[in-house]
Amino acid sequence: MKRSKKDDGAADGENGSTKKAKPSKEPEAPILYEDPPDKLSSKDGKEANLKITSWNVDGLRAWVKKKGLDWVSEEAPDVLCLQETKCAEKDLPKDITSLDEYPHKYWATAEDNAGYSGVAMLCKTEPIKVTYGIGKEEHDKEGRVITAEFPDYFLVTAYVPNAGKGLVRLDYRKTWDEDFQAYLSGLDQQKPLVLCGDLNVAHQEIDLKNPKGNKKNAGFTPQEREGFDKLLAAGFFDSFRTLYPDQQYAYTFWTYMMGARGKNVGWRLDYFVLSSALLLKLCDSKIRGKAMGSDHCPITLHLAL
Repeated sequence: MKRSKKDDGAADGENGSTKKAKPSKEPEAPILYEDPPDKLSSKDGKEANLKITSWNVDGLRAWVKKKGLDWVSEEAPDVLCLQETKCAEKDLPKDITSLDEYPHKYWATAEDNAGYSGVAMLCKTEPIKVTYGIGKEEHDKEGRVITAEFPDYFLVTAYVPNAGKGLVRLDYRKTWDEDFQAYLSGLDQQKPLVLCGDLNVAHQEIDLKNPKGNKKNAGFTPQEREGFDKLLAAGFFDSFRTLYPDQQYAYTFWTYMMGARGKNVGWRLDYFVLSSALLLKLCDSKIRGKAMGSDHCPITLHLAL
């Protein structure tokens, strides 16, 4: 929320005398997050051999026009997960359908509105199996989840529903959180998993610029934060906070309004969440804040499997 500021200008006296003007304050320079060099080995000394990138693109076609794929080519992940694609499969840009680097491409869209929600997963190596949704029609019709099974792990990409303006979907979001956690726990019983995507919650006050002004806003309500608490209590780990527990000013989303990104007035809404069995294989969890093309920035995970 934007706070009002008192004028620092001088006030004229009634008799024409003037008070000495206070020197105007220089605007404080924003504190930006600098992504440190990638760590490419795990705690037990193994070298990273799996690189996953996740990005909420806020409209796939617009993101392609903004040269998002140029950044992907430079980053060169083994798997690319996208959220909020807002695009029916028949309308996908040729620039992305013809990507030879990722021969295995999977798309999920909302049943009733292809311009709403939507996720994608692009893989260099073919998964053993790919499924869509979490097995509950009330959630799956919105095209929010793709799960890929690989030999050593599951990869789940998700675009978690927003509680909405005025919190009109908060009750639905609470139901989603419960059902989604149950789904993830079921997978975790079979083999370890990586969850990535826009989870639409800033978990702790450190995860957004203005926590005090947002406690009643979607993404930072007690109910949504509690939902994430329960996910972690079920045996999962926020990879970024595992490695960087006290890192401030590390955000992945900035509204387009009021120059928020330039001022780094943001939220950390995008995550890599890991099963406990993958913690020793964790090398690094990155926030690529300089990558443009959306109101979110991409995040990247390095694992040594």
